[in-house]
Amino acid sequence: MGENITRKIIGAHRLSGEMTPGSEIGLRIDQTLTQDATGTMACLQFEAVGLDRVQTELSVSYVDHNTLQMGFRNPDDHRYLRTMAARYGIVFSPPGTGICHQLHLENFARPGKTLIGSDSHTPTAGGVGSLAMGAGGLSVALAMAGEPYTISMPKVVRVQLTGRLSGWAAGKDVILELLRRLTVKGGVGKVFEFAGPGVASLTVPERATITNMGAELGATTSIFPSDERTREFFRIMGREDEWTELVADADAEYDETIEINLSDLEPLVAQPHMPDRVVPVRELAGLPVSQVAIGSCTNSSYADLKTTVQVLQGRRLPPETDLLVSPGSKQVLKMLAAEGLVEPLLDAGARLLECSCGPCIGMGGSPVSQGVSVRTFNRNFEGRSGTKDAQVYLASPQTAVNLALAGKFTDPAEWGAAPERVELPQTAPSIRHLFIFPPENGSDVEILRGPNIVPLEKFDALPEVIEAGVKLKVGDDITTDHILPAGAQITALRSNIPAISQYIFSRVDEQFVPRILEAGGGIILGGENYGQGSSREHAALGPRHLGVRAVIVKSLARIHRANLVNFGILPLLLVRPEDYDRLEQDSELRIRTAAIAPGATFEIEVSGAESVDVTNDLTEKELNIIKAGGLLNFVREASRA
Repeated sequence: MGENITRKIIGAHRLSGEMTPGSEIGLRIDQTLTQDATGTMACLQFEAVGLDRVQTELSVSYVDHNTLQMGFRNPDDHRYLRTMAARYGIVFSPPGTGICHQLHLENFARPGKTLIGSDSHTPTAGGVGSLAMGAGGLSVALAMAGEPYTISMPKVVRVQLTGRLSGWAAGKDVILELLRRLTVKGGVGKVFEFAGPGVASLTVPERATITNMGAELGATTSIFPSDERTREFFRIMGREDEWTELVADADAEYDETIEINLSDLEPLVAQPHMPDRVVPVRELAGLPVSQVAIGSCTNSSYADLKTTVQVLQGRRLPPETDLLVSPGSKQVLKMLAAEGLVEPLLDAGARLLECSCGPCIGMGGSPVSQGVSVRTFNRNFEGRSGTKDAQVYLASPQTAVNLALAGKFTDPAEWGAAPERVELPQTAPSIRHLFIFPPENGSDVEILRGPNIVPLEKFDALPEVIEAGVKLKVGDDITTDHILPAGAQITALRSNIPAISQYIFSRVDEQFVPRILEAGGGIILGGENYGQGSSREHAALGPRHLGVRAVIVKSLARIHRANLVNFGILPLLLVRPEDYDRLEQDSELRIRTAAIAPGATFEIEVSGAESVDVTNDLTEKELNIIKAGGLLNFVREASRA
């Protein structure tokens, strides 16, 4: 029986485990990427391992999140990352060069390679046939050290594409349609592999948009074949020698199949405050729009922005609607400039921002109070934009620019004829010279650290009994933005765990930090899909610093679950949903951790009330990591054995 693409790559990189869905497997990792918001901590963790050089084929450190250099903290972190990269053999991308996923797609991603990145949208590289996964910074640091990356073997879902996009429908509408059908929990434990005759009609930028936002399904990753379309993309990027064909066998088997006829798609939009609240754009006609933002790692390609300019050409934005545009890389910006496409953008009244993440993570560009912002981004969680009461909608660039011109939601039937779909030019300018490649021997490089870079904390082992109170009770779909908000003020503290921990759950309950500090530790109680969203390990590191030893929830998001394990926090699952209602904030619990077995169900004692049953989905190795106090402790102990 033939193999699908996902199983081919996993089979070629599997170091341990069986390729049975749900089984734990260890993978050899070819490439890693980090970005500055998570990369500083990942680099500190790599240093703690004690190696002289990264062990991967390629590791790249991008600066794209914290590019606002307000005060010394971000510039100091950037200098640390630059010198760290030179010392240990990492390619460095300076601030302003572009967004990590767009840059990696253009310059480094390769078919058939394994890639993990300390950013949840690393699956963008799946658009060229790379098995690319988001992970916590510690997992990436250990992959840089040559350690296997451990995941549960995913199911592989074939997304069978037929037809072709027409009118104003875009690649973004493909992933919005999947989110509409499956929800933000629909991809847990799965890889979405795109197949069928419709694949050939999609450009690499369109494919990358789809795989990027597959992260919002909770998926392990998403992947497209590496075909002639991919080969042409590599040729234009000046990397045809790095292209290889990678397609599924004709008789490949899949665990599930979903069918989408591209010809049936219409412009869609995700409503506040979740990427799966998807409806047709026409249903919202008449809703005023105060801001539009085009960019982010999802939709900042040359094709996205040229399409935007084609619609804006010779027209003027209404005064009540701001339009912000963030090119994904300096290559994109150079391509637009070479074709005279920057001036029409400016003449229309748009604001051209730096080649960086910017407004997507609340790094400037916040909407007005109670404003409606239409964004081509991947997440619209409450408060993520930097304005707590803003209403953020997610749409394609084609949709977003039309709504910007109208100053309100309108029916796409009123937009007129769509411009021809944009293809890449025959050649693209290289910006490879802007990357700083490391010397062959970096042993003499001095690593420069600013005062905001605080040494790693060493956590203690898990006690045999946890006796603690529930210090916070939260509901369903708690995101990492709820746990640790983004934005300029907080993100600048990513290399200072004691300082950033003061903001844990600050937008959910301002009294959480003083309450848990006064108690000397505690437990978090949550609902379904706890920890969805970004890969930021600080959403586990911060609570661990504050003394959180366990979270008890109905279900967990994949990357956050891994981060909890990495930092020695016990993730437990309620057996009966009604027990969530019985437990209250300040319920006192007793957990006998010494008796916990992998995958077992057991009782937690509740002071003055009936006990509750919980279970775990931990492997023996994961449980041993937690008992050791975290993955770094576990690796250190293993190396001494």
